[in-house]
Amino acid sequence: MSRVLSGKPYVSDALRQRVLETIRELDYRPSRVARSLRVQRSRIIGLIISDIQNPFFTSVVRAVEDVAQQRGYAVFLCNSDEDVDKESTYIELMLAEQVAGMIVSPTASSNEVYRRLVEQRVPVVAIDRRVDGVPMDTVVSDNVHAACAVVSHLIENGYRRIGAILGVPGASTGAERHQGYVTALAHHGVPLLPELVRSGLPRSQNGYELTLELLAQSQPPDAIFTGNNLLTIGALRAIHEAGLGIPDDVALAGFDEMDWMFLVKPALTVVMQPAYEMGQRAAELLLERIVDPDRAPQAVVLQSTVKVRESSRRAAMRA
Repeated sequence: MSRVLSGKPYVSDALRQRVLETIRELDYRPSRVARSLRVQRSRIIGLIISDIQNPFFTSVVRAVEDVAQQRGYAVFLCNSDEDVDKESTYIELMLAEQVAGMIVSPTASSNEVYRRLVEQRVPVVAIDRRVDGVPMDTVVSDNVHAACAVVSHLIENGYRRIGAILGVPGASTGAERHQGYVTALAHHGVPLLPELVRSGLPRSQNGYELTLELLAQSQPPDAIFTGNNLLTIGALRAIHEAGLGIPDDVALAGFDEMDWMFLVKPALTVVMQPAYEMGQRAAELLLERIVDPDRAPQAVVLQSTVKVRESSRRAAMRA
């Protein structure tokens, strides 16, 4: 079989055909662990991020590259675009290229592919999102606590009809930030109103359209919490187009700082995630896994901070 798979000569056409048919019937995949014993290990790390347009990942990519370069590795960067098929294609490509290991921001509903990678002992680390039910190294921020903190801040500043625009619930980030939102409302005795909650892919256009839906209600929200910086951009656009003032008509607070936010007036309240540190720790965990494939998986949870600015405080509270 190995001579057929490697394309070696001196194999009859009949035998080659029988081997290939058997491979297809059994869905056989060569053991990459066994192959790694016969070939020199690659010095390339695969990095698959879910949205290259998201500024959050700029810091993540920079950190991974910094750590990799210091340790003599190069980085092979791919963008899954929140598409599970693209994600699977890139994973297969990286396996074919025999990368030393992978760091991936998983798309929703992609657990099975990571279960197979772990079973095949491929070094892999999940970043930003968890993969439920798969024992693998993971680096995330404390989404529940951070979302609860920023929504609690809105409530403490007098807002009661707080809308939420979140990422898809199939991804752990969207689910956990929704959990933090619900927890804050319950803690402060504020009713949870399902009509004020929207979710979608974390894109600025979705943030725009979902914000317009909330603002068009007979009783629109007096504050909006966004679970992603691209959603925040869309929400800003929708609020301005509606001719509403921030924060007195509708407050706005969301996840992730962006370099240009200081130009926005009023300045935006945000949850600041340690994006660089997340990328750094993910790269370090991956390199540890490459050296010691048998160690127990680690789940690293890093703390975020709420940066309070004018977009979430009423005039009376600012006086």
